[in-house]
Amino acid sequence: MNQIANPFLSIVIPVYNEEDNVQLLSQKVAEALVDYQYELILVDDGSTDETRIRAKQIKDDNLVFIELKRNYGQSLALAAGIDQAIGDYIITLDGDLQNDPLDIPMMINKLEEGDFDVVTGIRQKRKDNFVRTIPSKIANFMVRKATKMDIKDNGCALKVFTKETAKDLNLYGEMHRFINLLAYLNGARIAQVPVRHHARQFGQSKYGLGRTFKVINDLTLIIFMRKYMQRPIHLFGNAGLISLSLGGLIMAWLFIVKFFLGEDIGTRPLLIVGVVLLLAGVQLITMGIVVDLLMKTYYESQDMRPYRIRKITKGEKVVA
Repeated sequence: MNQIANPFLSIVIPVYNEEDNVQLLSQKVAEALVDYQYELILVDDGSTDETRIRAKQIKDDNLVFIELKRNYGQSLALAAGIDQAIGDYIITLDGDLQNDPLDIPMMINKLEEGDFDVVTGIRQKRKDNFVRTIPSKIANFMVRKATKMDIKDNGCALKVFTKETAKDLNLYGEMHRFINLLAYLNGARIAQVPVRHHARQFGQSKYGLGRTFKVINDLTLIIFMRKYMQRPIHLFGNAGLISLSLGGLIMAWLFIVKFFLGEDIGTRPLLIVGVVLLLAGVQLITMGIVVDLLMKTYYESQDMRPYRIRKITKGEKVVA
């Protein structure tokens, strides 16, 4: 069993433009973890509102506030918090108050009782609109079909990790959507538990249908990583997918014209366009993988992290 006597917890929460949520979030975490020793790590991912100001007004000696120099995205904000975490267990959740900190003790018990490495939430009666739920459902379906990992809700940010599991995630780009899969590929044992889900009360959602393309890109890369090595893909992925889609549609139409309508397609410029789009799509996706592999070599060979911290405040004291 993983049970640790009086475990120290690290609660890692990336925040971006959550000025109306940060103080209430701190209060809810304190109420939920009254029986635990913990640190609350808020990572400001380059907010442009008063998130930073209001976070610094929180009177809590457990608070560790990390300010990133600019907006790096949720994955790198999580990575910054996890790197600084010192807890026996590391808990992640979103900063929009849709996750309920009251579920954390139950998840810790599950982690310890079952000797698991990760406990992830399954959001019950989700309060999101279709703009958020559709990409989430697509991602969950694709992960289940492309891998052997049967996780019902990969998009739930509320997770409890053992320290070793969290530190080994090696997050880059926007891989936070596939944290469960990354842990699974590292050999982690994962449990799922139902958790509460609340409607967003303040601020605006940062999710939309545009993220569906990124979901497809990330999953393509993870399948590649299973056989070779880890690296995110975003630079050329969207262009490659669009090119492949257009080329596939053109070639499908020409197939119908040739074999069902009996017309000649050999001299049609559309045939050349379709072939070029298909080849361009393959080349763009391949180039994206190569560039991402080079990025990994650049950072890891120099022992660098792909983010920069402005300063870290613990309580009212600047510690770094």
